[in-house]
Amino acid sequence: MSEAESKPPVPVPAAPAAPAAPAAKPGKKPDAIEQKLLQMLHKLPEMPPALGSYVPALRVGNLLYISGQLPIFKNSLGAYKGRLGKEITLEAAQRGAKQCTLNALALAKNELGTLEKIRRVIKLTGFVAGMPGFVDQPKVLNAASELLVELYGENGKHTRVAVGVTDLPMGACVEIEYLFEVR
Repeated sequence: MSEAESKPPVPVPAAPAAPAAPAAKPGKKPDAIEQKLLQMLHKLPEMPPALGSYVPALRVGNLLYISGQLPIFKNSLGAYKGRLGKEITLEAAQRGAKQCTLNALALAKNELGTLEKIRRVIKLTGFVAGMPGFVDQPKVLNAASELLVELYGENGKHTRVAVGVTDLPMGACVEIEYLFEVR
């Protein structure tokens, strides 16, 4: 027998299983940002689906782009459908802006594994559906901005655009896109 034949075969380890999506890991303790959300009585929703031929999140170097998020919760706009000054109140639209932000954070967690990898919020671009004469678009987006500052402190402060439009996809009252600097 040759030397190679006398040695027992070395077992080949099985390929590791694909990791589960970060939000789907049972028993995993929420990171510090998620803990803050829970203290504010918010929970990350399931990741919203893309509504067209695009990717909802894209990382390029140290930047994470999040496509425009609608205030979808459990696959529905629910109370966030309509235009300000007609079907929707300012307060409802502000809650919708927070839901957009929670959806964006769910996408960010899926991309990064943890929300603690968001180093800085760079920019929000928001679109608010309103009737002619509605001019409080910034007040709607303040809810999203304030939530990010509560979560990330000084690093949550960002530049922002608030644009008034007549209609948004699915009849939503607000849509927001996000740009984050990440680790």
